[in-house]
Amino acid sequence: MDVFTAMKERRSCRNFSEEPVGDDLIARILEAGTWAPSPLNTQPWEFIVIMNREIKEKIFIEADRCRQWGLETSGWKWLGKYSVDFLKSAPVLIVVVGDPRKSGLDTLQEEGSVAYQHACAAAIQNMHLATHALGLSSLWFTLFDRKALRGILDIEAEKFPVGLVCIGKPEGESMQVPRKDVEKKTRYLR
Repeated sequence: MDVFTAMKERRSCRNFSEEPVGDDLIARILEAGTWAPSPLNTQPWEFIVIMNREIKEKIFIEADRCRQWGLETSGWKWLGKYSVDFLKSAPVLIVVVGDPRKSGLDTLQEEGSVAYQHACAAAIQNMHLATHALGLSSLWFTLFDRKALRGILDIEAEKFPVGLVCIGKPEGESMQVPRKDVEKKTRYLR
């Protein structure tokens, strides 16, 4: 599949079939993540692949708690209708964990290092494109408390869960979401 086609056709999926995803496909998706650019080629990511129902249930409970907290704190009404049930039905969850110590020269910035997060985001994007190219669907999920997720997955305190990628075969059609006009989002300095 052409990369431009993959970028244009890929959609976030919140309704997964329970059909398992083969280890060979998971390996290809993880490999795609490792080909992302990173500062000084530090490759600051680690991946935790979750297929265990009990662990997915714990992540679901924590995400639903965060959803409720977000609703109460922000007043954003859409959170009241937002379901995180897909965390239980997606056959595979991949947590992308970043290491701030691998941010390259960014670690010398007064504001703190964020380059590792950017590199992890690039790895997540590669994983989404590979997932789509392999005929699967995915979702980038960030509605979780990092400290709680660290506890559930036994992640070292120095490392940060950056995002969770839900992967599986879609159950039904994914929703088409229009893109903003590139001309309105672009400024040229010549």
